[in-house]
Amino acid sequence: MNVLSIEKLGKTVNDSPLFCDVTLGLEEGECVGIVGRNGAGKTTFLNVVAGITGADEGRISRATGSNLVTLTQNVVFREGATLRDYLYESGNMYTELLLSYEKALKEGNEKLYNGLQSRIEHESLWDIETSYKAYLSKFGIDFPLDKQMEELSGGERKKVALARLFALRPTIMLLDEPTNHLDIRTIEILENELRASEAAVVIVTHDRYILNSVCTTIWELDGSRFYRHPGSYESYLERRAERIAMLQKEQDRLASILRRELVWLARGPQARTGKDKNRKERIEGMLSLVRNVQDVPQTAFSSVERRLGKKILEIDDVGKGFGDRKLFSGFSYAFKKGDRIGVIGDNGSGKSTLLDIIAGLTEPDCGHIDKGVNTFISYYDQLGRSLPRQGKTALEYLEDISSRVVFAGREISAERLLELFGFSRTKMRTDIGVYSGGERRRLYLISKLMANPNFLILDEPTNDLDIQTMENLEEYLASFSGVSLIVSHDRAFLNCTCSSLFVIEDGQVHNVPTTYSDWRKTRDEGQKRLSSQPAPQRPKREKKGLSYKERKEMEALEAEIEALEEEKARLEASFSDPGTTSDGSLAERSRRYEELGEIIEEKSVRYFFLAEQE
Repeated sequence: MNVLSIEKLGKTVNDSPLFCDVTLGLEEGECVGIVGRNGAGKTTFLNVVAGITGADEGRISRATGSNLVTLTQNVVFREGATLRDYLYESGNMYTELLLSYEKALKEGNEKLYNGLQSRIEHESLWDIETSYKAYLSKFGIDFPLDKQMEELSGGERKKVALARLFALRPTIMLLDEPTNHLDIRTIEILENELRASEAAVVIVTHDRYILNSVCTTIWELDGSRFYRHPGSYESYLERRAERIAMLQKEQDRLASILRRELVWLARGPQARTGKDKNRKERIEGMLSLVRNVQDVPQTAFSSVERRLGKKILEIDDVGKGFGDRKLFSGFSYAFKKGDRIGVIGDNGSGKSTLLDIIAGLTEPDCGHIDKGVNTFISYYDQLGRSLPRQGKTALEYLEDISSRVVFAGREISAERLLELFGFSRTKMRTDIGVYSGGERRRLYLISKLMANPNFLILDEPTNDLDIQTMENLEEYLASFSGVSLIVSHDRAFLNCTCSSLFVIEDGQVHNVPTTYSDWRKTRDEGQKRLSSQPAPQRPKREKKGLSYKERKEMEALEAEIEALEEEKARLEASFSDPGTTSDGSLAERSRRYEELGEIIEEKSVRYFFLAEQE
């Protein structure tokens, strides 16, 4: 069944069409991945479909009763909002229904709350907050719901947003770069949730693992047009290559005709009479059609690097913590020429801190770093600490570092390098002060590549790159003969660029001499073996009867459980009695109802344990 229809949709920004004449359909249970260059209009397209931004032309329609939920790149909330507020202020049809019901209760509008109550019961919405808490726990958030959103880190906010997304039971999901700010463990949980979901999904992401393992269709935005590719991302790459090859054949045919026609045009006025006017117009038309259909220049990357000495950089017994929290300790390693190391670990495990220590920006609590005299470190950090705020264009900024850089044994200009990383000629001549955050970080990354390093440190370099630009970076790193140390949550990027890993977990940095996919496979197989083993049998406890103290505890537990169950029954009745307000608001009663269930379960476990011993 079709749940979303898009007909002849168009949107123009600054007199430039982002997309036009888009006609697409989304089927129930279908998962669509949207791919395209940075700035092509992917986010704008999602916002138009979600109703956040208006379209210039066309129509969007959804199936009756569908529940559309959007996950934006940036988590937005009002100042002072708590985790609970973030759920109920989502603007979603379900939370609006619950808020309307609570308002009708307060106002005593019997007719309204009776109707709302029937709808809430029909949709089984009383447990949305419980579901929200369960998803928070699944994504690794254990804060109480009264904690303020502004107190959370970027990664924690994204996890809360994901928990809300799934708790609202969408039938249609629109996700814009959902993996940004997440660690690999959380991305894998997200991947599993998407795979298990029955909702129709449209996702903008550069995570090729998700595109290939979750998506059943690819929508490619290229040159203001959408191309639909059924199948996985791998299938899309094959079809896209075929499409480009066909376009290239047409371009080659045009070029061959043009060569002949231009020879005729160059013969001079004596060869061109009035009757040849149409022929000249045809030549001009063909010239306008000729273009380079290859998205990515076929250039193998290499770079000029400083010579590394015998000693590159040695880490000896390094440890670091903040306050009472220890990140890691006892880490030692001597880097070797050609090391290509990925750094992985959960959010907050200390990945960026480790890079700061190696780069000499942070002092370790213990141990020391010994850097070789010929080692030149170029460090791309997430903060862009050395990038000017304004006063220069991107081209001027790069040419101050180096006017040219060598790739594959030949020199290319700073201008060409900017093109390879997605900057138009107009943008590269624009003052850096007006750049977006993503454009600034891309420029910062390019500057680190042009600095002629022999030790390259990259902290989450792929966050603001489209897939094609990311492939350019992968190609550069594959030919880089120095040392590269990379923190990334992008599993495909790690596999392409790193031959070994530093895994930070349990307060230690483990040196793993294998690729990410091999490490993950080994770990999964080990966990599978452990889970298949029978649980160890506990020795049976000989019954000796209850002591006087234990018997009294059991009697008290019985009375407590009975009282708690009566309170729980009263709350259950209040959910269907709109006149009940003495026990607090709907949200307060829902929280208490959930607490009672947990308390009763805990006390019952103890009661039955004692009963077995009697």
